[in-house]
Amino acid sequence: MLQAGSEGAARNEMTVERISDRELVVTRMFNGPAHIVFDVWTRPEFLKQWWAPKSFGVSLFECESDLRVGGTYRYAFGRDSNNPEVFSGGYLEVRPPSRLVLTQLYERMRHAGEAVVTATFDDIQGRTRLTLHQLYPGKEALDGAIASGMERGMRETLDQLDALVASLR
Repeated sequence: MLQAGSEGAARNEMTVERISDRELVVTRMFNGPAHIVFDVWTRPEFLKQWWAPKSFGVSLFECESDLRVGGTYRYAFGRDSNNPEVFSGGYLEVRPPSRLVLTQLYERMRHAGEAVVTATFDDIQGRTRLTLHQLYPGKEALDGAIASGMERGMRETLDQLDALVASLR
């Protein structure tokens, strides 16, 4: 199977591994160098093109980001901009193009607390291995994220990200 937007390249598969009651690790390759993947992962003008799974009929309405240690971000998405789903948080570590650490709060479920997400972008011969280490505040928060169907949505958005990265090379 060919990856959309990258003629002749193999499809990049995503792996998801629950490594403890509170931790999830997601890994995926991208057909482009780490500096491009990092930019597309962090810049609002690119995020608006890939971040929301298109097959779900949703889009990213609002994308604010102050990409620096101590800066914050807010992503509002959904089908109805008057009743959006919102993820927000703050940046704990910013090391372009190799590492990003941030907090993540799903605002409809504030009571579940913030997850800490560590994203590493490893450049491997012109391709990038993205590893997302997600540490949730408790078992219930991770169970809820998994039950929400986040894995399916993440697979689609990362496919959309890969297609965008391939178009920018």
